[in-house]
Amino acid sequence: MAAKTSLPIASVVTALTAQWATLDALATALSDDQWSAPSVLPGWSMADVVAHVIGTESMLAGREVEPRRDVGALDHVRNPIGELNERWLDHFRGSSRGEVMAAYREIVAVRTDMLTQMTQEEFDADSVTPAGPESYGRFMRIRVFDCWMHEIDIRDSTDGSAPTDAVPAELALDEIAASLPFVVGKRAATPKGTSVLMRIGGVVSRAIRIEVGDRAVAVDEFAAGDESADVVLTLDARELARLAGGRRTADPGRVTVDGDRTIGTAILDNLDYVV
Repeated sequence: MAAKTSLPIASVVTALTAQWATLDALATALSDDQWSAPSVLPGWSMADVVAHVIGTESMLAGREVEPRRDVGALDHVRNPIGELNERWLDHFRGSSRGEVMAAYREIVAVRTDMLTQMTQEEFDADSVTPAGPESYGRFMRIRVFDCWMHEIDIRDSTDGSAPTDAVPAELALDEIAASLPFVVGKRAATPKGTSVLMRIGGVVSRAIRIEVGDRAVAVDEFAAGDESADVVLTLDARELARLAGGRRTADPGRVTVDGDRTIGTAILDNLDYVV
């Protein structure tokens, strides 16, 4: 069994609360027309994006809602997680904008209090997460990633602006990076012996290096240097998030592929790993 991910609680909570504040500011700045308009996410309005965050944090606080209808047949609902998400959206669809934002701020306050009272030991404890059995801290890093992606969704649905806060962006990219060996090795079936370099720019910059042996693994450096990489993908952090999330705003054409284009294209075609 793989070792659980241990993450410093203060850093993760700081990033998550900062991301919640950014979502609040973006939602508050929307006009009433934008609030009710369709978002880039199929079947969801901008209000639904906010309601989704409320729903997930509410579930983490032990709250539940009764289904108001059978949402499993909706075109954009593809799995049990999607059905659960949709229940919370239905719960808030009859609410005013003021009521939704009040509910958002209330659950953010509840969750902030819960997290700030946790010990590092509790943060490292076993948890059921979207990534499988892991630590609760890993789950909270996934929450940073999810909320950061929804920041991009809101921005892409309005003015197309880019995120500016590097603190949550760093953790969001950490979370994406943790899944990239799986994407490269399993989903893209990259041949053994291949080295892949991803150069990420934008709100944060980093290089992600993956070597494919019996399994694909992330490495700090290639033995022969970055110039030895068989494939080099250069892209913005936002584009990586869009591709990972399978967003319709994603455009592989905005990614520069150097080296083996066949392998590079296969990786890009299989980056949408988010459930």
